[in-house]
Amino acid sequence: MSAQTIVPNQTLYCRNLPNKIQKQDLRRALYLLFSTYGSVLDVVALKTMKMRGQAHVVFKDIQSSTQAMRALQGMEFFGMELKISYAKSKSNTISKLDGTFNIPSTGPSGSTVPGAAAQPSIFTAPIGLPSAGTTTGGAAPAKEASPAAIGTKRPRDESEGEEDGDAPMEDEESEMEMSDED
Repeated sequence: MSAQTIVPNQTLYCRNLPNKIQKQDLRRALYLLFSTYGSVLDVVALKTMKMRGQAHVVFKDIQSSTQAMRALQGMEFFGMELKISYAKSKSNTISKLDGTFNIPSTGPSGSTVPGAAAQPSIFTAPIGLPSAGTTTGGAAPAKEASPAAIGTKRPRDESEGEEDGDAPMEDEESEMEMSDED
């Protein structure tokens, strides 16, 4: 598919990017380069084997992305010639802003992700109790807490010797002897 058959999009697909630069530095450099042409919403640069040397730059509007693509096409970026085209589909960032984003429920093979729904959540267990799907791994089980005690504050143990929350100080001379020899 050539660049002429892809319809104009808010997301630009950049190729021929350097592999040796760290991901955060690459994202920052792309943001600074492309933000001169319009409001950049997101820069997606992955360092996987499939996506190395490539990035997606998401603009707020199509006019900005078109202007940036025309101005930066073929520009030398870290010693390599930029190759820019419109992305084939709408980015997730734009879909979330439009309200049309759907969470993908299938894996790359088209089947559902194994264990996604069957795995119990660690956030649904009561405080102090292990969740249904976790084991303690040989450690002592957590204290059983009564439902009335969950979420209540323990009273502070007040002692007669403490004032204003200061801890009692021990005699410093008994711990460390000072010498005047210098």
